[in-house]
Formats: sequence, structure tokens, C-alpha cells
Amino acid sequence: MKTDIHPDYKETKVHCSCGNEFITRSTVSQINAELCNECHPFFTGRQKLVDTGGRVERFQKRAAKAKSDAKKAPAKPDAAEA
Repeated sequence: MKTDIHPDYKETKVHCSCGNEFITRSTVSQINAELCNECHPFFTGRQKLVDTGGRVERFQKRAAKAKSDAKKAPAKPDAAEA
């Protein structure tokens, strides 16, 4: 085996989106995870909507904006009435 070609294997802090933090070992210094054993539906037994990258939140904002814009806009007159 060649020497000095392998990356350092060091303690790493893992941060989950649920707020859970734990220490493991890896070649990178920090890991940001979306799911861990504390919040994953398989381990908890609870159904959870996994929102990767805020997609659901962005959709809800767009839907709310479209709904409010529809209420604000005046009704357009039909061409037959004009």
C-alpha cells in the first residue's frame, strides 16, 4: 500500500435539519444531513413529509400569492358585453 495518498480520517460533526447533532468519523470536517435516525420515518414510525430543499414551502408561497392576486384583480369584462 502506498503511503501519503489517503485522506485524513478524523472526527466529524453531523448536523441534521431536525436539530440533532452527533459526532462520527469521516474524511470531511462537517456534514449537513436532511434526515437522521431521530427524524427519519422508518426509525420513528411516524409519517413525515420530507421537504427537500424547501420545495413544498416554495409551492405553498406561490399558491398563496396566486390566490391573493386573483382576489385583488378586478373581473375582466367579456368581449361580448363590450
